[in-house]
Amino acid sequence: MHSDDAPILPRVIASSFSLSADGFGAGPGQDLANPMGVGGMQLHAWVLATRTFQASHGGEGGETGTVDDGYAARGMAGMGAWILGRNMFGPMRGAWQDSAWRGWWGDDPPYHCPVFVLTHFPRQSIEMSGGTTFHFVADGSRVALERARAAAGDRDIRIGGGVATLRGYLRDGSIDEMHLAVAPVLLGRGESLWDGLDLPALGYGVDSSEQGERATHLMIRRR
Repeated sequence: MHSDDAPILPRVIASSFSLSADGFGAGPGQDLANPMGVGGMQLHAWVLATRTFQASHGGEGGETGTVDDGYAARGMAGMGAWILGRNMFGPMRGAWQDSAWRGWWGDDPPYHCPVFVLTHFPRQSIEMSGGTTFHFVADGSRVALERARAAAGDRDIRIGGGVATLRGYLRDGSIDEMHLAVAPVLLGRGESLWDGLDLPALGYGVDSSEQGERATHLMIRRR
């Protein structure tokens, strides 16, 4: 087959991933009261202020025409599937005890496409309003990515986090492009994104850096 005729695969991206200046993507002690860990919500001030975030979560208002809102909007556009770690779906651990838990987002989550949740414990899929269906994958991250590719068609796949999930897909070179929003905040402890990663050795480099209103936006791509 001529290279020009090769099928175009959807990109695997991480986008709008908030990070502290000292490299933490979440604070310690995640629970129902602290879904991003203690102090972790500070990292998301940049996106919470945008119209894109408010609209995608059923709210009104928010800033538009800003650098921050531009990155938030691009991060939500063209998604055919998402992959989330279990901690991104809820605070519970171990076997599923509460089948009534359907995520943090209410009846109409902001994804509007298939979402594959990594877990060690099988669970039936959950169909939500607005086109979101949560599928629980107990066969590992590689199987989740295969299923996401099949579901996404020619649209992009977004690795939504958390930190361990993003780190795993970076380590095996699956991520084509990553947008980090670095907040001017020091957490000191929590979930470190860079722990055990050597991005240059894995083939990644920084393509661009842009200062937004509340965060610095880094675009990192696999060469």
